[in-house]
Amino acid sequence: MSSQALFKPGVVDWLLEEVDPGVRYLALRDLLDTPPDDPQLAAARQAAHVSGPIAALLKTMTADGYWVEPGAGYYPKYYGTVWSVILLAQLGASTAQDERIARTCAYLLDHALAPGGQFTVNGAPSGTADCLQGNLCAALIDLGCDDARLDAAIEWMARSVTGEGVAPMSDRNAPVRYYAGKCGPRFACGSNNKLPCAWGAAKVMLAFSRWRADRRTPLVQRAIQEGIDFLFSVDPASAAYPSGYSDKPSGNWWKFGFPVFYVTDVLQIAEALTALDCGGDPRLHNLLTLIRDKQDARGRWVLEYDYADKTWAEFGGKKQPSKWVTLRALRVLKAAA
Repeated sequence: MSSQALFKPGVVDWLLEEVDPGVRYLALRDLLDTPPDDPQLAAARQAAHVSGPIAALLKTMTADGYWVEPGAGYYPKYYGTVWSVILLAQLGASTAQDERIARTCAYLLDHALAPGGQFTVNGAPSGTADCLQGNLCAALIDLGCDDARLDAAIEWMARSVTGEGVAPMSDRNAPVRYYAGKCGPRFACGSNNKLPCAWGAAKVMLAFSRWRADRRTPLVQRAIQEGIDFLFSVDPASAAYPSGYSDKPSGNWWKFGFPVFYVTDVLQIAEALTALDCGGDPRLHNLLTLIRDKQDARGRWVLEYDYADKTWAEFGGKKQPSKWVTLRALRVLKAAA
């Protein structure tokens, strides 16, 4: 069966419209498995980088490689360097296509990565969190960043999940320890009342899925298994993960969006688990059904969570069919097929 046969008639043709070069490029690459050396894909990749949202973001970047404010780049939300890099990755940008992307990757590593491998809001290890670590590791890998410092970031991320070699946050003299934000193993988070945070877990697992299999050390493999076990500790469709300050899960879990920053939807859990070869796991069945049921009669998904007027580009109207959300959903269904 061809990839296109998995989807409702016409939906892939909609994504391939030349009016939206960014979506067109990613649909050719990810849904139709167009070979990397195919001239059509090369032309689409070039078009995606010289027009549309990638070009809009790069126009606002400073010559030094940051957005708005120098430094670690977490602020201002969602215009700072951190968010712009995450967004560039989700748009399919590549260091091989534009040297400015390599420049901003280097700037981020220089200013937001602590010596211990933690990505932080302030340059210090205490400013780290799972969602930030996972988002930036995944983004840099997707952008094609080839820097040895990423190995340290991946190792810290794995240790922070398993707890191996990481002292409790109370041990202030330990060279490697947890902090108030990233406060313990298995995705424990100060912002979630010190309970495991599935928003952070989704990002961490997505990052691990991007790390090449031949680079996954035994430590990373153990962390991946911990993460899979955690995400499957409840029915992912229920999102009944620990909610530190509420008696029920956030309603945002079921609002599919684009881009995806630290607020997470269940679609991103499916993205992470299918990328880690769990697409055939029966425990994912209900979530895949939920995803399918949210498409309309034409096989499209609507934008339910957005960042309108909060970042550098617009990605369609809320509650309207969204090419970006549809692309996300079809990638998952293809990976699970």
